[in-house]
Amino acid sequence: MKSKMTTAIDIRDVVKTFGEVTALHGVSLGIADNAFFTLLGPSGCGKTTLLRLIAGFEDVTSGEIRLFGESIARLEPNRRPVNTVFQHYALFPHMSVIDNVAFGLKMQGMDLPARTARAGQMLEMVHLSDYADRLPAQLSGGQQQRVALARALAPAPKVLLLDEPLSALDLKLRQAMRVELKQLQEDTGITFIFVTHDQEEALTMSDRIAVMSAGQVQQVGSAQEIYEAPVNLFVADFIGETNLLQVEVHEVREGRATVTLPGGHRFACPSAPVAPGRHALSIRPERVTITPGADLSATVDRVVYLGSDLQVLVRLADGSPFTIRLQNAARTEVPGPGTRIGLHLEEGAARLLAD
Repeated sequence: MKSKMTTAIDIRDVVKTFGEVTALHGVSLGIADNAFFTLLGPSGCGKTTLLRLIAGFEDVTSGEIRLFGESIARLEPNRRPVNTVFQHYALFPHMSVIDNVAFGLKMQGMDLPARTARAGQMLEMVHLSDYADRLPAQLSGGQQQRVALARALAPAPKVLLLDEPLSALDLKLRQAMRVELKQLQEDTGITFIFVTHDQEEALTMSDRIAVMSAGQVQQVGSAQEIYEAPVNLFVADFIGETNLLQVEVHEVREGRATVTLPGGHRFACPSAPVAPGRHALSIRPERVTITPGADLSATVDRVVYLGSDLQVLVRLADGSPFTIRLQNAARTEVPGPGTRIGLHLEEGAARLLAD
């Protein structure tokens, strides 16, 4: 297994245009070997375009992509040590499961005994050994997805690209497959590059995440870094649930800002580099507690039952809407609509954002 410090994919100032439309604006990324790396963003942000450039299905307009230090610009897709799992699994309906898995090995010229043995190993890895002789139509959606994974992994690619492969599955199956995908990546030691618009998928599986918007990378970091320390308004709003308030910034020094909330409450919090003036403040709902006599006051509008959590919708003194999340536990006291409450912001709950 290669060192985690080895760079698997080096993307340098990549631009991709389609006619007059620029899909990628000078994207640069370094993706480590043996990592689960996710490209996360809304539809149209350029994440799938970037994946297709790595695979060789599209040509780079300018810039460079290197695979383990070697430029792959002139390599045809079938000559790149990269495989792709698509959103639609594209299994051959007339072939058995094991023949589907072995198909790529056959194209590489591997003899029948060797490719049958290898395909069997892959089916065992994805827990489908008992389904080897079935046709794809006889499998569930989740099982078909595992066959597509086994087929992509069989030739032992250096990098596996996954283009929203879980989007067609129901919620419980998606959640189960997240665990299996991460386990497969760790077991094989192959670099996975995963494309999704689902923030929960990205947060639960990824070693590193690149958040993209409008053809540009907004932030790269671990799941915790992206969630706890978003660098700008887009990342904070896109990742998870947050309260966004316009606040007055008085000073910023050594990564902390002194701000005044709507209603007059003044305090210090972590900050992106910004100048004094009006800026957006992000406050995560689960980092706020209801505390009698706290400096920040609000009035409850509604309480929404979410099973494991309770969502409390309130309004601050100036009328700004605000959301709190409480754990649904027997000891939790739930205030009713119209109740005046005090709010306490936990340490690290708030972060001042760049525009």
